[in-house]
Amino acid sequence: MRRHLQLLASYFANYAKARVEYRGDFLIGLATSIVATLFAFGFLLVLFTNISQLRGWSLEQALFLYGFGLIPFGIFNVFSPNIYEFGNNYIIEGKFDRVLLRPVSSLYQVLFEAFRIESLHEVATGILAVCWAAHRMGYVWSAADVALLALYGLCGGLIYISFFMMLSCVSFWFEDRIGIHPPVWNLIAFGRYPLSIYSQWIQFLLSWLVPFAFASFYPSAHLLGRRELRDLAPLAPLVAAACLTLLLLAWNRGLREYSSTGS
Repeated sequence: MRRHLQLLASYFANYAKARVEYRGDFLIGLATSIVATLFAFGFLLVLFTNISQLRGWSLEQALFLYGFGLIPFGIFNVFSPNIYEFGNNYIIEGKFDRVLLRPVSSLYQVLFEAFRIESLHEVATGILAVCWAAHRMGYVWSAADVALLALYGLCGGLIYISFFMMLSCVSFWFEDRIGIHPPVWNLIAFGRYPLSIYSQWIQFLLSWLVPFAFASFYPSAHLLGRRELRDLAPLAPLVAAACLTLLLLAWNRGLREYSSTGS
């Protein structure tokens, strides 16, 4: 564990140095990400100028939910570059061969060879939004609440990372530059709004087939003390562990199917 943490620190430090070397590109990427986040919050504010509640959710509660949803989403985005580009960069371009030659887990290398550093602002923005909304509601934080916030945020990030990396494993069998991520990625946004506004089929989809509700909605409902399905929140660590287990199984099976580019 210590060796892998040291490797992660080295990977991140080296990539950060290279990333900020091109400051203009980094700042443009950061500014674009910030503007997109602000527009999302702006949509919520505009929405609540026309309605007082959204299926029983007040503006502050909706901001709490949306802010919390940004925390695991930001964690996922930090590690997302190679998840999205796995099929193109590693399989089709043949870079996966060099990964297999190193005495470190191939999955570990793929996940941590590149980062989207500017997405750290999403984590920070999410925490600020949660704190502001909680303050507006008179929420009193206890040590247990802070621990749960951190635990649920990490579990949500692990759910996203594991699920999308599982989708990347399809590239072991079907070589495709784009992959099957885009339509599933759009479902992340559904989990940042109250699940009760969707049909029963969508609720089932986001809970048990593509479990993004466990990354944002259920933990938020639990922290807010909402009655609706909050009892499912304690399952978030189990869902994260299940997603990670399925990823490892898919990855190991994919490794057995992998054949080099031959070039």
